[in-house]
Amino acid sequence: MTFYSATIGGTPVAGETNFAVINPATGEPAGYAPNMGAVELDRAVAAARAAFPEWSAHSDEDLQRICSAVISRIEEHAGELANIITLEQGKPLNGLGSRWEMGGAVAWAGYTTGLSLPVKVLQDNEQGRVELHRKPIGVVGSITPWNFPVMIAIWHVMPALRTGNTVVIKPSPLTPLSTLRLVEIMNEVLPPGVLNVVIADDKGFNLGAAMAAHPGIDKIVFTGSSATGQKVMQSAASNMKRLTLELGGNDAGIVLPDADPKAIAEGLFWGAFINNGQTCAALKRLYVHDSIHDAVCEALVDYASNIPVGNGMDETSIIGPVQNAMQFDKVASLVADARKRGKVLLGGEPGDGLFYPLTIISGLNNGDPLVDEEQFGPALPIIRYFDVDEAIALANDSPNGLGGSVWSSDTAAAKVVASRMACGSVWINKHGAIQPNAPFGGIKASGLGVEFAEEGLQEYTNIQVVFA
Repeated sequence: MTFYSATIGGTPVAGETNFAVINPATGEPAGYAPNMGAVELDRAVAAARAAFPEWSAHSDEDLQRICSAVISRIEEHAGELANIITLEQGKPLNGLGSRWEMGGAVAWAGYTTGLSLPVKVLQDNEQGRVELHRKPIGVVGSITPWNFPVMIAIWHVMPALRTGNTVVIKPSPLTPLSTLRLVEIMNEVLPPGVLNVVIADDKGFNLGAAMAAHPGIDKIVFTGSSATGQKVMQSAASNMKRLTLELGGNDAGIVLPDADPKAIAEGLFWGAFINNGQTCAALKRLYVHDSIHDAVCEALVDYASNIPVGNGMDETSIIGPVQNAMQFDKVASLVADARKRGKVLLGGEPGDGLFYPLTIISGLNNGDPLVDEEQFGPALPIIRYFDVDEAIALANDSPNGLGGSVWSSDTAAAKVVASRMACGSVWINKHGAIQPNAPFGGIKASGLGVEFAEEGLQEYTNIQVVFA
């Protein structure tokens, strides 16, 4: 069994103790990670602070060149990293699984590296010249979740490095192995201290909370639940840390009466069940007009019934297990309640181990727990509506506001409905199709700030205005 090391100051660091990282498909250890505490965090922050002056002094061209070399090294190890992701996270190698995640991570890193934030001239006349410069913030603390351990690490780390910041990253204790290996690989190119990783099992010392409060960290970028994001925000106030928070979503989709049920079934399925539903911007509530409600349910169930579910290391699997027991129990509890309120069209009963069957339930309404709460798993509630204004009001009746979608044969009509949805991103006839050239972020309780594109890159900088 493999024992993984952290990386601090460019050097592998073992913990005094290690903890097992469990493969959710088998219940057996996928590997062992070092269990760290305040001492290692202080060392990592000190290493990042020591590396910052030289790293931030690099020209934009040099930063771009080094980041490109890092991407090449990641590509060389993409197959290895995909295997680790599947072993610890559970998602299949194939389909929209770990190989797809690695492809997305490399593509995102490449696009981000190609961006620049040149000096902006605000004024240049007889009264003088005024320039807006983008300056790196300092040490960035990255706290990542368990659903996309490498992809989200790349989303956090690459824009930070590209803009001249140094980084301390803490992955989820449920899926730390791929991130530990990723940072090790990146350190083959990066100068010592520019990128550091620390990890703890979070059963004793709360490493994430310590990072949020640490006076040596200048910015926190966090992806996770809204409740934890609020705690990060409170702790970060101690030294006025900059923040980017991508938090929970309970995304709604609205199917208009002119939609073609069979044509949209595949898109609806992957919008809801990508990564086994364990995605912030997955479709988690589906509102379908009465006139086509039954036809949409039938088409969706027909499509879902043919998706292979199994161990992610099996090349034929397309959907894997729920990643951890706590999430499995939450899904099972919400579905058990929904069975009493609605009609189970598919699935609905817990499977073996952490395998939960793809589940579709109709006859539910706002106010039912499976509709109101973010299930973050393979269960989709379908809500019948009769009036489009009603559907929009129901979709917006949520404390979250990450993403939404509208499904229709009339794109113009769909855009009108989309404009009335209270969320950061809206898709037409698809859901969750984020891309590196479009800013992504939530409103309401779904987050603060944005990721991706130039707007996301700017989040890793301070503004300095020079008057001459």
